[in-house]
Amino acid sequence: MTTYSQGILYGLGAYTIWGAFGLFFTLLADVPSDEVLAHRVIWCLLIVIGLILISGKLRVTLDILRQPKTLGWLTLTSILISLNWWIFIWAVANKEVIQASLGYFLSPLIAIILGRIFLGERLNALQKVSVVLASLGVLWQLWALGKVPWIALSLSSLFGFYGLIRKQTQVNSISGLTVETLLVAPIALGYVYYLGTQGQNHFMSHPWKLIGSGLMTAVPLLLFASAAKRLPLSTVGFLNYLAPTLQIISAIFILQEPFPLQKMISFMFIWAGLIVFSISIYKQLKTAR
Repeated sequence: MTTYSQGILYGLGAYTIWGAFGLFFTLLADVPSDEVLAHRVIWCLLIVIGLILISGKLRVTLDILRQPKTLGWLTLTSILISLNWWIFIWAVANKEVIQASLGYFLSPLIAIILGRIFLGERLNALQKVSVVLASLGVLWQLWALGKVPWIALSLSSLFGFYGLIRKQTQVNSISGLTVETLLVAPIALGYVYYLGTQGQNHFMSHPWKLIGSGLMTAVPLLLFASAAKRLPLSTVGFLNYLAPTLQIISAIFILQEPFPLQKMISFMFIWAGLIVFSISIYKQLKTAR
């Protein structure tokens, strides 16, 4: 098997798991979102610590804890990603998987806007068009449905700022995730302990599902890191749309969420923006080659 084929398999594995998030967290819909998040942090930390030991990155990870500036940035990213996780869990529990998938469709476009604002990255003509189309999609939903798609905007913005900061923080993905989860783990452990003292802990009734939330977090990140090493950026960018596509398909056909025409029109604007954006990336890579 070629390196490229291995990368495709790793990438498909990562994005398929991310695409199944809506279905998986539906299994925990009767557990409060705060508690699911706490267990997700705890079990993810245990898993990534194991990965750190296996990969031989323990010393590198410990060195991060001795760097106040890096630790400060990772504290901020740990808050951002925890909020992102919580909103997604809440969205699934409240049957808003379609809007959550919209957030992940918006993420690449939010990223280029943040790059323009904070890093001074120039937008070419096609990228400007893609941002305008996505903005029209959000505005259409606001006008037609009379409400701000706050779940989608929150998920995409939080992940956008998370990616922006992590881009500027020189740490590898596994070590960074380990430190991030380590920073919020005391709060998660304290909250689970408190629930236990109040007789409100759901772990005994959902042990494997709650442990699975940690696996569902750590495993795709490991697969993605392996895929990114083996694939060109253009292929990774294309695979990026697989997860929200699977989420919206499962939401409509399995979870039976309503998908009225007004929402479809909003998505069509955003999908058009993503097509234009993908064309711009392809042209940039072609020019670079």
